[in-house]
Amino acid sequence: MTRAEHLKQLFSECGIAAALEVVGERWSFLILRGAFNRLQHFEEFQSTLGIARNILSNRLARLVEHGMLRREPDPADRRKVAYHLTEKGRELLPVLIALRQWGERWVSGVPSNAVLVDRYSRRPIAPMTVQAADGRPLSMDELEWIDRKEVGLKDAAA
Repeated sequence: MTRAEHLKQLFSECGIAAALEVVGERWSFLILRGAFNRLQHFEEFQSTLGIARNILSNRLARLVEHGMLRREPDPADRRKVAYHLTEKGRELLPVLIALRQWGERWVSGVPSNAVLVDRYSRRPIAPMTVQAADGRPLSMDELEWIDRKEVGLKDAAA
């Protein structure tokens, strides 16, 4: 079997394609960024992002449908709806940070003005890295895709 055939077989159930079906476009990521920054109401997202109302409505519904956001009545004003990140949505934070750091380095070429810091030390967070199970940073040359059975993993939850 060639390397390409082997990878095709391994990637047949890769989670990247499934994840991109849910959040793989610009507005979804920007809405999630807003939610990470405690935006909750339709009007807040709309005015902060400058997104068209119909697109925002569509993307919010999709993020709720896929369990990234939870939609509920605002306790302060029952006429409003509030959107809150779910655990599933919160787990995208490292992806969002890595994407931002990549964009600063390779697209804009300059650091963003808003700096993400550790709330307690007030120091900027470290660059995102791929790490071994023991915490060592790994380079691409140290990585390899293998069948999960080869490392004793039975299912995706393992």
